[in-house]
Amino acid sequence: MGNFIRHYMEIKKEQILEALKPIRHPETKEDIVSSGMVSDIAYREGELWIALTFNRANDPFIQSLKKACLRAVNQAFGEDALKAEHIQILVPEPPPKREILPDVKNIVAVASGKGGVGKSTVAANLAVALAQSGSRVGLIDADVYGPSMPLMFDVKDQRPSARTEDDVEWIIPIEKHGVKLLSVGFFVKPEDAVIWRGPMATSALKQLITQGDWGELDYLLIDLPPGTGDVHLTMVQEVPVTGVVIVSTPQEVALADVIKGINMFTGDKINVPVLGLVENMSWFTPEELPDNKYYLFGKEGCKKLAEKLDVKLLGQIPIVQSIRESGDTGKPVALKTDNASGQAFSLLAKAVEDAVIARNKELDPTTKVEITTK
Repeated sequence: MGNFIRHYMEIKKEQILEALKPIRHPETKEDIVSSGMVSDIAYREGELWIALTFNRANDPFIQSLKKACLRAVNQAFGEDALKAEHIQILVPEPPPKREILPDVKNIVAVASGKGGVGKSTVAANLAVALAQSGSRVGLIDADVYGPSMPLMFDVKDQRPSARTEDDVEWIIPIEKHGVKLLSVGFFVKPEDAVIWRGPMATSALKQLITQGDWGELDYLLIDLPPGTGDVHLTMVQEVPVTGVVIVSTPQEVALADVIKGINMFTGDKINVPVLGLVENMSWFTPEELPDNKYYLFGKEGCKKLAEKLDVKLLGQIPIVQSIRESGDTGKPVALKTDNASGQAFSLLAKAVEDAVIARNKELDPTTKVEITTK
């Protein structure tokens, strides 16, 4: 028996690797030696052991490759050179997943049931008003088909820089008016139409969320596209959303879509709390008649709907020329709190802060949504 052991211990690892080299993984087409699948060759108490490492435990070719190794070694060095039970199958532990937005306290989505209700204007001014109140604020322009934040913040000619750490490339947001900002608009020409299929749009949002170098934030606002769709689902699957603010005008056609949006967010599959409604374009007041209010889109439609649905009315924003002009010139009206428009957004920011505090006190933290199809 001693001679038998010594004989096989004289077989060098290089010889064994040479015998195994013709074996290829049927899926990758690479030989198991060059690809590193043969992770160890050792003698234990005179018996040959081989360790094969697979990337996944459910690799369908584990057993067939194990048998191929057994045949190859025994054909090369004798029938008892290797035993089947001496071929170890190893699957490495997957690396821990990198935590997404670990230093962001609250993620607040800004949504609307339909386009044209001033959602992005509200999101931009809400972000600035929160920053004005002393909060650390980030803003993602996730309205991938109509990104407007670069214009509203007057940074349309700027491009984010990047840094690499631990093989991860981080996108450094543009900072303006105390707000950290990333937008698809930074990566496409302003005059070009964004013609993307759903997967491209959702991939862009994932990158802005997971690769943005956001640092510590009290609030990360996400300005969503109008309606309900792929981008909304991607958001709730990527991050635990603290709550959603829904923007609408008072008119009936807009309010009908608000209900759809609320139903989507509060449904069983998504279950994201609605912090409240913002009624935009509530009334028009001419500069020369500051005491007059003209309800161009109906009176208090959002207020009545909020009462009916038992959600908060967070604020009412009037139609004022300065709000439109501030958006076009990149100077959000929320920067000035000495006028009615700026004060309206200050009040909105306070209402959102209070709603977030109440939500965090009364409800469990939101979890990322796991959406499965059968």
